[in-house]
Order: sequence, then C-alpha cells, then structure tokens
Amino acid sequence: VLPCGAITKGLKGEELSEIGEMFEAGIVAISDDGKSVRRAGLLRKALEYAKTFKLPVISHCEDDTLSGGYVHEGLASLLSGLEGVPAIAEEIIVGRDIVIARYVDAPIHLTHISTAGSIEIIERARKAFRKVTCDTCPHYFTLTDEATLTYDTNAKVNPPLRSQDDLEAIKEGLRRGTIDIIATDHAPHEVTSKDVEFDIASSGISGFETAFALALNLVHEGVLDMKGLLAKMTANPAKLLGITSGTLAEGAPADLIVFDPNREWTINRNAFISKGKNTPFHAMTVKGKNLFTMVDGKIVHDEL
Repeated sequence: VLPCGAITKGLKGEELSEIGEMFEAGIVAISDDGKSVRRAGLLRKALEYAKTFKLPVISHCEDDTLSGGYVHEGLASLLSGLEGVPAIAEEIIVGRDIVIARYVDAPIHLTHISTAGSIEIIERARKAFRKVTCDTCPHYFTLTDEATLTYDTNAKVNPPLRSQDDLEAIKEGLRRGTIDIIATDHAPHEVTSKDVEFDIASSGISGFETAFALALNLVHEGVLDMKGLLAKMTANPAKLLGITSGTLAEGAPADLIVFDPNREWTINRNAFISKGKNTPFHAMTVKGKNLFTMVDGKIVHDEL
C-alpha cells in the first residue's frame, strides 16, 4: 500500500495540508481524492510545494457547481429522469488545472478521465506543455450511460458513465498514447450503500478483480498491443509515483503475474475476494485471466 496525502486539510479545499511533513512520513503523491480543489490559488500553491518534493499532484476534475446529478447528462438523464452531470463539469477543471500547472511549470496528473472533450483539451495542451499525464478506468471504455437505464446502482460512478462517443474517444486516447495509465478506481462498498435508490446510493465500482480482464479486451479489439497495455497498468503508474515497481529489472521488487490472455471466464461477484461485491460486470463473460500473482517475492494467488 502506497499512501497518498491530501492536498487540503480534511479534503475541505480551504487550507493546504502539511505537504512536507507528509512527505517525510512516506507519501508518494497528493490528491483530494474525489474532490477538485475549488480555489485556483490553493491549487497553485499545492503544485508549487509539491514540485519542491517531486511529488505528483493527482487531480480529480469536477466543477461541483455543475455536478449535482447522478448520471451523464444526455441519453441516460433524459430517459431515466435522473439529474445529469454534463461533460463540461469535468472539462472545465481539466482545462483550468492544466493552465495553472503550466503557469508554475509543475507536473499534474488528471485522474479517471471520462469525456471526449477532456481528451481533446489534454492533446491540445501537450503540444506546448508536456508535464500533463492522465488516466482512465475500465468502466469508461467498457460501459456507456445506457448501463444506468435499469437503475442498477452498481453502475453509479463518479464521474458518471458517459456516451458511446465518449467511450470511443477514450479508446482512441488510449491508442494514441494521450492516456498514460489505466487505473482500477477500486471503490468497494457494502451492500447497504448500494441497495438503495439511485440518487442516494454510493458511487463506485469494486474493480480490482475485473480491471485486467476488461483491459485485455483492448488488446483483443486491436486498440492496444500487449506491451502497450501492460505499460499502462504497470510501468507508467510506477513512473508517475517515482517507485521501482512495474518492471522486471534486476533489483526491482518481485511483483509479477502469470496470465492466460485467451482464457474465457464469467465474472461472479460472489467469488470476489474483496468484501465489496458492487460491480456492473457480474455475469459478463470476459477473455483473459490472471492465474498467478507474486507480491514482493511472495505468492499471494495461485491457480496454475
């Protein structure tokens, strides 16, 4: 487990956390998790301080004055009657954060990117400023907002599942290298927080045990080659965090897996090791299965 410190105290967006003290305690990055730093001046200070410690700033891009809804503003909100979250709620903060990072010449990482507009903004910005990285998650290149039309709260995430056009743009961003990392955005929840009305259900998907199989579909579809996929899930995240994992180099931690890219299996939430069973992928047949996992030289999973 690699700790990530808060950008602001209590995630309240009001006062900068003690970044230096957290760095000495062992954090590898700073982020306000599922919240954007609302005040631009505070984000500027965070970027400046983090730069002195070579700590990545991981930004959740969401203008909360626009994001009071529960599903993507579009088909899902129109047909379901649920309040929508427009794509611009993400894109406005993507643009703002890049401008601030460029002004102070500090790197910034934009997390769980979900819209075509965000991809366009990032690609345009990188032509002049290369210190922008970003990630997306398997649900944003696997599902669309149509998954919420049944009011299945397991499909409620933040940012919300987007349109088919957004999904295709995410895949294209992965193919072109605009998106550097595929992250799980693992958010396990107890049954009681999901087995309620859609508007009050918790957001998030239990993603650890499905992420790799879903991501392998990008290889089967020809979006990525195997080397590119593995880099986005291993070496690139390690590079962002400045750690020595994610490689098979001599002296690196013995963190590795053995997988069969062609083995088909059916996702069964009841078989999850995680206590969080909240997945919209239950009963989905996928192609590609992890069979063996070693962490720091210790075997923790073995189906060989």
